[in-house]
Amino acid sequence: MTALFALATSLLWGLADFGGGLLARRIPALTVVVVSQSVAVVVLGVMVLATGGWTEIVPQLWFAVAAGVVGPVAMFAFYKALALGPMGVVSPLCSLSVAVPVGVGLALGERPGMFQLGGIVAAVTGVVLASGPQVKGAPVQRRAIVLTLVAALGFGAVMALISEASTSLTGLFLALFVQRVTNVVVGGTALYVSVRRGSPALPEGGFPWRALPALGFVGLADVAANGTYSIAAQNGPVTVAAVLASLFPVVTALAARITLNERLRGIQAAGAGLALAGTLLLATG
Repeated sequence: MTALFALATSLLWGLADFGGGLLARRIPALTVVVVSQSVAVVVLGVMVLATGGWTEIVPQLWFAVAAGVVGPVAMFAFYKALALGPMGVVSPLCSLSVAVPVGVGLALGERPGMFQLGGIVAAVTGVVLASGPQVKGAPVQRRAIVLTLVAALGFGAVMALISEASTSLTGLFLALFVQRVTNVVVGGTALYVSVRRGSPALPEGGFPWRALPALGFVGLADVAANGTYSIAAQNGPVTVAAVLASLFPVVTALAARITLNERLRGIQAAGAGLALAGTLLLATG
């Protein structure tokens, strides 16, 4: 069960990331976050009412609130990074998010083994190579790398927090609903501030109604991935769940390769692959 739900997490996150990054190339990233999460709020609200999840108000819901605060920051940074591209580099680097559970373990007294130390070295080297000297337009690429690392930290924190937010399926619906409501409040506030500072909230031509189904898919796929990861982590070894869930960049990269025909330079592909390998070592060490 753990493997099945964790692999489903990879598929859902990978597709959501690809869709969000693609939309952010023509719609402001904050707007993508707010609209997509608003759709998720509506659907989750119906599910909470239908399942009676609203009765399972427990102190652990504060973990969902915390995840809701961190989530929009991570999504905004990641969508901006994907918009800068290439997705085949950005997405694998974001898989470093799995290092957050490892960091939590270290803070609680665990010591890294040989594989974990190797993973740290591989991950850092991968970051350097992925933003290396062969990448044209270096200033933009460096910005994409920084945004990706911010997103990785945020996604890792969300994974750790949401897995602690509930202990039952109906409670999980409520936790995800609380998380998404917080997402919309935080993201909406950031969007309001951005507009006040002169940044556009909408693309030229007004609200992209034709993109609404795609925005809805991004929001629902992302929330479903959070749910499947929480189930995977609660029903088996967290290490196994984290490793399999961290494979989502493969889905994003394949989608970009098939849909956008992205081609990576050798050093970029090597760096992204090394970072992904380091991620797996960090989780399995």
